[in-house]
Amino acid sequence: MTTSSVEAAVTVEASQAEVEAFVGQVMGDTSAWIVTTMAMIGDQLGLWRALADSRPTTSAELAEQTDTAERYVREWLSSMAAHGYLTFDPATERFTLPPAHVPVLGIESPTFFGGFHHALYGLSSMLKPVVEAFQHGGGVHLSSYPDDWWRGFERFSSGWFHYLLPQVWLPAMPEVNAALSRGADVADIGCGRGKALIRLAEEYPAGRYIGFDVHEESITAARASAEAAGVADRVRFECRDVSAGIPGDYDVITTFDVIHDATDPQGILREVRAALRPEGRYVCLDVNASHRLQDNTGPLGAYFYGVSVLFCLTTSLAQNGVGLGTCGFNEHTARQMCLEAGFGTVRRVDIANPFNILYDITA
Repeated sequence: MTTSSVEAAVTVEASQAEVEAFVGQVMGDTSAWIVTTMAMIGDQLGLWRALADSRPTTSAELAEQTDTAERYVREWLSSMAAHGYLTFDPATERFTLPPAHVPVLGIESPTFFGGFHHALYGLSSMLKPVVEAFQHGGGVHLSSYPDDWWRGFERFSSGWFHYLLPQVWLPAMPEVNAALSRGADVADIGCGRGKALIRLAEEYPAGRYIGFDVHEESITAARASAEAAGVADRVRFECRDVSAGIPGDYDVITTFDVIHDATDPQGILREVRAALRPEGRYVCLDVNASHRLQDNTGPLGAYFYGVSVLFCLTTSLAQNGVGLGTCGFNEHTARQMCLEAGFGTVRRVDIANPFNILYDITA
């Protein structure tokens, strides 16, 4: 089709108003990418932390406080103010991070996005190899991802384990909570840098904990974190692909945002089932998505599918995996796969979380 025939088709099939409306949407989405990129830079340079006291500041004052170049800081502040992340007083030329924005951008809290932005900062460097995977097939291996991705995701998920795991999630699973309180043998599959197990070991010191992950660098970091937290006497970490078998047997096995990423998710579920004691429980946190695309529309669904392309899907395909993708272990699929793996009951825990579903699963 020639350029002129394409233009004619557009004229026939879409009104100018429809075209302009979509231009507005794309402009807004493009602006959001720029704003998010600026937010990522703010996290990297400590600008948000410096603004967290909500005191009005000038660009020169913020630059001096953060040891950055004033002209860049002034432009960054202007971008953030233009989008409403900051307020600006033209009389004093001072910028303020409103108090309601502080727990989102300035300090760690249940609503903190700084770790998320840190992870995206690392993920943005992976565009070229992902594009090459589009062209040639295969995927991008875990070892290719930069430390910023791993450290950012650790900071992001730390909010789950610090603010939600002991206070909200475990009380909603009384049998699991009771087992941990008595002193359980616990395994965390896909443990990453170990934050979940370290938090459990702090909250339930009578337990015995081991974490497994295929990413050697994360295991090294997890061991160091356990030492720093003073729980290395009861928390161990091992680099292992558990789809080939989980050593030992356990009262509680956990996976936090892991199964949808896995090379062999069904194999992992079978091994988890085999490693659980008769009265054991499997605690599974995964993505809150539907098995139907039409139910996943909107900003959150678009984010899920995009991160899938950039990490979840491609890292599975890189290892000749099934490539479930971010939305692939939805509730419908999770129930089917757990049944096939031989589990008893699968209960969705009521946690009212737009990002994740928590399951309490019996052996």
